[in-house]
Amino acid sequence: MKTALYENKLIKLETLEREKFQKIYNAGKRDELSCSSCGQPVRLYLGIDREPYFFHVYSVQKICSDPSPEQNQVKEEVPAYVEQNGFRLPKGRAITAEKKNSKPFRPAKRIQTDSPFRFSNQSIQNLGEPYLQKLAKQGIVLDRNQAAAVVKTDGALLVLAGAGSGKTRVLTARTAYMLDVKRIDPRTIMLVTFTSKAALEMKRRLLSYPNMNSTTINQLVTGTFHSIFYRILLFHSPEKWSGEKLLKKDWQRDRILKEAGKELGLSEKEFAFDLALQQIGFWKNSLIAPNAVNPESKWESDVSFLYQKYEDYKMQTDLFDFDDMLVGCYQLFTSSPQLLERYQNRFHYFLIDEFQDINKVQYELIKLFSAKNKNVFAVGDDDQAIYSFRGSDPRYLLEFETDFPNAEVIALNQNYRSTHEIVVAANQIISSNKSRRPKKMAAQYSSAQHPIVFFPYDEEEEATMIVTDLQEKMENGANPSDFAILFRTNAASRAIFERLANSNLPFAIDQDADSFYERRIVKSMLAFLKISINEDDTAALSDILPPLFLKQAVLKDIKATSILHDCSCLEALGQVKTGHSFQEKKLKNAVALIRSLKTCKPLGAIEVIEKEIGFQEFLKKRGTEANQLEKGSDDVRDLKVVAKNFATVEALLEHARHMAAMNKEVKKMGVHLNNKITLSTIHRAKGLEYGTVYVIGAVDGSLPHDFALGNADQAAMEEERRLLYVAVTRARNQLYLSIPQRRRGKKAQRSRFLAPLHS
Repeated sequence: MKTALYENKLIKLETLEREKFQKIYNAGKRDELSCSSCGQPVRLYLGIDREPYFFHVYSVQKICSDPSPEQNQVKEEVPAYVEQNGFRLPKGRAITAEKKNSKPFRPAKRIQTDSPFRFSNQSIQNLGEPYLQKLAKQGIVLDRNQAAAVVKTDGALLVLAGAGSGKTRVLTARTAYMLDVKRIDPRTIMLVTFTSKAALEMKRRLLSYPNMNSTTINQLVTGTFHSIFYRILLFHSPEKWSGEKLLKKDWQRDRILKEAGKELGLSEKEFAFDLALQQIGFWKNSLIAPNAVNPESKWESDVSFLYQKYEDYKMQTDLFDFDDMLVGCYQLFTSSPQLLERYQNRFHYFLIDEFQDINKVQYELIKLFSAKNKNVFAVGDDDQAIYSFRGSDPRYLLEFETDFPNAEVIALNQNYRSTHEIVVAANQIISSNKSRRPKKMAAQYSSAQHPIVFFPYDEEEEATMIVTDLQEKMENGANPSDFAILFRTNAASRAIFERLANSNLPFAIDQDADSFYERRIVKSMLAFLKISINEDDTAALSDILPPLFLKQAVLKDIKATSILHDCSCLEALGQVKTGHSFQEKKLKNAVALIRSLKTCKPLGAIEVIEKEIGFQEFLKKRGTEANQLEKGSDDVRDLKVVAKNFATVEALLEHARHMAAMNKEVKKMGVHLNNKITLSTIHRAKGLEYGTVYVIGAVDGSLPHDFALGNADQAAMEEERRLLYVAVTRARNQLYLSIPQRRRGKKAQRSRFLAPLHS
C-alpha cells in the first residue's frame, strides 16, 4: 500500500516530502498510523531492497487496496494567514499536506561490473616441489605466487599480499619450510607480527604442518615489535626495565601531562590531553626528540612543552612507557656497536607481517638487525596502509628496494575471501591512487549478488533501513556474527547504535567507543539544558563553565554565593565577579537565557545556546585542539539532528541518559556474546572479514573525511581511499554502501571515491 491515515488525514508516499519518511515511520512504531481502507494499524516499511510501503502490523499477510483516484483526491488545503508587521504570511503546512515536486524515494542500485568472471586455477598441486605436494595432501594448497614466496628463503623479499590473498598461510608455510626442509635453526628466525593474537595464531597454525612440534616452534622468536625488543631490554638491564616501572595505563600518563599543563594554565576540561598523548607517541615513534620538534601551531607548541616535561618526569622517577621499549632499544644498539653485532650474528632471518603499518623506529631496528645477513621477508599491502596517525608510513614498503637493493618482489594477487563482484569494485576504487604498487586482485568465485548502493535521506533513515534489512536477514536464518556495520569515525555511529539499541538484535561495539552523549562538546551542550531544569545541578554547572570562558575555580565561589544569598547556583552564576564589566553583564544575560531553555523545543534550545549564549564563539576560540577528524562543531550539528526527534528538553535529556547507559551495557555484554552484529570503525575492522558488510556515510566529508578534503597533501586523500578499500574488502559475499542525501543537516554528495563504480 502507498497510502495510510495519520492524524485523520491521508498520507500518500508519492507526494510525501522526502524528509518526512522517518517521522511517519516513527509514528507507525507508536501505532499512530492506520490503513486507509480497513482502519487497522499499519506501519511504514523502510528497508534497502524494496521501496517504502505501508503494511498491516498485526496481520502482515493482509493486503488492502489503496483508495481509488476519486477517493484519493484530497482537497487542497488553503493555508490560514497570520498578520505580522502589516503583512499577511501563510502558516506552515501540516506534515500530511501534499507538496508538489517532492523529491522521490531513490531505490537502491546494484553495482554492475564490466569485467566478466573467469576462473583461473592457480593451484600448484601438480607441480614439482615435494614439500608443497606434501602440504597439498594435507589440504594446505598454495597458488603459484604463494609457493614462490614460500621457497625463496635467502635474501630480501617483499611480498605484496593483497586483501584476502592468504598472507598468513604464506608466512606459516614459509616458516615450516625453513625449519623442515632448509633445516634452519629456529633460534635464528625472528617472526614479527603486529598483535599478540596474530603471533599466537601463527604458532597454532604451524602445529598443523608436517614434522612441526611445540619444542621447535617455541624456539622461534615470535611476537610483536614491542614484546620482542622489550625482552631484549629486560635481559640487558632488568632493573631499569622492570615491569613495575612501566606506565601501563592511559590515566597514569594523562595525569603526568595534566600536572605539567598547569604550568601553561591548560584546563582539564578544555585541553585535549588524550590527543596530546597521541601526538607525543607519534613523535617518539618517528624518532623525534622533544628538542627536535618543530611546532606548526599553538597546540603543537603546547604539546611539545608537555612532551619535554613528560620525558623529564619519567627520567626523574625512573619510569618508562610502551613507546620507550622501541626507542630505548634503538638507542641501545646505536650506542653499542659490539652488542648490535652479537644480535646480528644471532638472528639470520626476519619475517615481518603487516609491513605497510611499520613506523620509523620499527623500520630502523629491522635495518640494524638485518644489516649483516639481509634476509628480510616483508609481507604487506600498501593499499591497506591506514595508520599514518600512529606514525606508520607506506613509503617503507613502496621504497623497499632502496634499502634492500637486491630484493625481489612477489605479488599475491588472488583474493580467496570475496566474490568477483566485490573484488572488481575494490579494484576500481583503489586504482585511482597514484602512490601504490600496481596490482589487480582476482577472485576465485562469483556470485549473483552484486554490491548495492542505497540512498537514505539522512543518518536516521540510514540506520532504520539497515536495521530493517538485518531483521529480514535474521528472520531468514542468517547469524548476527555474519554482519558488520563499518564507519569512518565513532561519532558517525550514533544513529545506528541507537536504532540497534532499541531493537532486539545482539550487537557489539569497540570497547573504547564512548557514547555520543559523553563526548566533551555534546556533554557541555546538554549541561546547559540540565541546569535550566535543575538550577542546582553542580555537575552540569561545571560543564558549562568553559563555554562561558570561566575557570573551574569559579565553581567554589558560585557555591558559596548560593549559600550566602540563599539562591540557586544558576542565580549565583550571574553574580560572578570577573573584573571585566562586559563579561559580567554577559553572564547575567546568560542566566535568563539558560532559564528559558526548558520551555523551548530541543532544536530551538540548542540554537539559543549556540548563538545567543555564545557556544559558537567558544568553539571558534577553542579551535579543534589538533583533532581534525572529529570537530566540536560537527558534534553540535549531530546533536541538532537528534534534537529534531524530540518535543521537549526533558525527553531529549532522558534519551541521552538512556543511550549513555546503553553504551556501557552493550560494551559489558558484548564481551560475552559470541553471535553478534559488529559495529566498528574501519580501522578496527582491518584484518577481519564478514559475510555481509554495510559501509555507512559514503559521502564527501565522511569518506573522504573533511580533514582530507581540506588538506593540500594528496597523501591524506589517498589514505582515505585506502580506508574505503579496506572497508569494502572486509565483505565476503555481500556489500552495501550507504549514500545519504543529507549529513549533519546539510546536503551531502556521493563520495568521490565511488565515481569509478558508476553508482
